Amino acid sequence: ATVFATPVFAQKPAVARLTPYVGYIQFGSFVDGPIGSRISNQGTAIFGGELGLDIAPNVSLVGNVGYADSNIEVGLPIIGGFDIADSKVLLYDGALQLRLPMTSSLGSGITPFVQGGVGAMRYEIRAGSLETKSTNLAANVGAGVDLQLTRNLGVKLMAKDYIGKFDAREATAVNVDTKTTHNFAVSAGLRLGL
Repeated sequence: ATVFATPVFAQKPAVARLTPYVGYIQFGSFVDGPIGSRISNQGTAIFGGELGLDIAPNVSLVGNVGYADSNIEVGLPIIGGFDIADSKVLLYDGALQLRLPMTSSLGSGITPFVQGGVGAMRYEIRAGSLETKSTNLAANVGAGVDLQLTRNLGVKLMAKDYIGKFDAREATAVNVDTKTTHNFAVSAGLRLGL
């Protein structure tokens, strides 16, 4: 059974938490073309770190930096997809996080949380000798769970959606109408209390 309570070993809770993490991100399509064609980044590994600072009981400000090395892919029906460029993506954002601490019957602290904020996605795209960059505003929403192992050590599992629109004009000087994309990331990290 689960009851709402403060974890036993949280008598002197950390006021800051650093979480290096690794996960997987699935990018949405920038452009949907005729007969089911599309242009998007391929799904790939994501690496990063998050710093959370408590501003009130169960409320934190969090800052996040993530990095993914992907390829831009043109997808065609039946034929499949082919790569047209290398794409490195840097994600950075700030968010407000709300936590709901609980204690399991085994005494370990389990803390579900939700967060939402705003930041940016910076693309560095290279095709042969051509290189371009584009930085785009991105909102984000996420949810997950912290599992407290000791007072200053835990595991963080999170799913996050980066919502933004790739600025093709900045990247290519061509005014292509791109759509708002949902870029879903799932990650696991080791949370260190400071």
